[in-house]
Amino acid sequence: MPDQPRHHKPATPGAAFFEDLGGGADPALLREAGDRAASLLVRGARDTDDPAVVDRVLHLAETEGLETLAQVWAGAPPDTLAGSLWRLYVLRAWVHASPTAVAREYDAGRSRAQVARVVAGVADPPGPEELKAMVDETLRGIAGGDFAVTLLRAAAFARVVATGRAGTQGTSHDETVRMLTLSEQLESAGHLEMRHALD
Repeated sequence: MPDQPRHHKPATPGAAFFEDLGGGADPALLREAGDRAASLLVRGARDTDDPAVVDRVLHLAETEGLETLAQVWAGAPPDTLAGSLWRLYVLRAWVHASPTAVAREYDAGRSRAQVARVVAGVADPPGPEELKAMVDETLRGIAGGDFAVTLLRAAAFARVVATGRAGTQGTSHDETVRMLTLSEQLESAGHLEMRHALD
């Protein structure tokens, strides 16, 4: 009787994987390893209903350190899996680090970015805790949902914040442009993912 196929839990890179990416590594090898890790996270954990896997992906920046992820993904182009993941984790880290400021900027932008506000899916009114919950729920889509939707929701959220920044005194033009650029990059990556063209 032929062997039955074995089904394995989706793999996600962990500490052992990232420990192998030392600071003196060849940039080309580091980029290749980063691409591999991004593919494992997005493609390997897709369609999992294991909450532990989803939770591990969500908290990757905390367990491995944002600096480690930066070393692996920060230089990746925005139209790649690795570049998209880097932007999502940076967005989450920023929301968790400054939830009150984020809530103020989001609130300032929501009346002028109605469609984006609806796509982002933030509770009304958007307090600090609601925004942290929204960004976490969005990033859970990396492993347990539609990655294109994850990217588009994050893009919509960043667009509302950028709109709020544009109308807020004390916010520099550069900060507004950076957030708008992040929104556009995530949106573009989301459309690539819908066409199965995000690698």
